[in-house]
Amino acid sequence: QVQLVESGGGLVQAGDSLSLSCAASGRTFSAVGMGWFRQAPGNEREFVAAIDSTGRRTYYADALRGRFTISRTKNTATLQMNSLIPEDTAIYYCALYLRGFYSSVGSVGAWGQGTQVNVSS
Repeated sequence: QVQLVESGGGLVQAGDSLSLSCAASGRTFSAVGMGWFRQAPGNEREFVAAIDSTGRRTYYADALRGRFTISRTKNTATLQMNSLIPEDTAIYYCALYLRGFYSSVGSVGAWGQGTQVNVSS
């Protein structure tokens, strides 16, 4: 079994920064990467960012590239979010990938419980 424990969500103002962390434990040896998705009310879960198992390759949703940065240390992935806007308000889910098509929910083998991010205008 795999456990993903997220931390770092909260309420911030537009323009602020926030960092999310996800610690993975358990049977993670088959994972090819870690990443983040988000889901706003009434919307589908969407890809945010991912990083491969070596930590050398990163992937971002086009609209978020430049504001969000993903990094990892061993089994902990961190999402640094800068210049936040109200449209970034969502539940952010940590993901452990079993396949390398990182933008697809179908590639995810395990999910975190989600952490709420609220950005006020």
